[in-house]
Amino acid sequence: MKRFLNSFHSSVKELSDLRCVLVTGLLIAVSMVIESQTIHLGFAKINFAFLAIASIGMLYGPVVGFFAGALCDIIGYIAFPDGGFLPLYVLIGAAQGLLYGMIAYRKIPNLFLLRLFLARTLDVVIINLICNTAANYHYGFLASESSLQAAIYARIAKNLIELPIDLLLIALILPCILKAYEIVFGKRRAAI
Repeated sequence: MKRFLNSFHSSVKELSDLRCVLVTGLLIAVSMVIESQTIHLGFAKINFAFLAIASIGMLYGPVVGFFAGALCDIIGYIAFPDGGFLPLYVLIGAAQGLLYGMIAYRKIPNLFLLRLFLARTLDVVIINLICNTAANYHYGFLASESSLQAAIYARIAKNLIELPIDLLLIALILPCILKAYEIVFGKRRAAI
């Protein structure tokens, strides 16, 4: 439990580092570029903007990930307005950053990929399937029980197809981002 709480404390300290602010801002911008390439399928959207949020959580922890996730949602709405601004989605975006930060921040290297895979799988189940579907139902985008059921089946199918691709991208990209960070800043991410 102490290790878990230490990760939050360390993440708060990261906010005072200029590198954290700059890299986080850069990764939020990368997220917006990726978001601009979203594929709309009618019942779902496909994009890989989660990679930027996962990178922020991995590098700077749950607190920075939380704020970055919220900012990505707000900036994403400003850059690509699609309907009204709904605050619940900001909290869901923040929860996504928090999730990656809690699971991947300064963790044991030999379990690193396994933790990233776990984080993405939990993101898909908790954030994509449960929270986003519940938010859509709450805001009235899914008018009836039958439309809710159809949305759930469509989201499950979309995420089952997309998850292996997401995991492959995580395995290829996030270790490279961590290594580049360590090379550029000469700073190893010690385990907590």
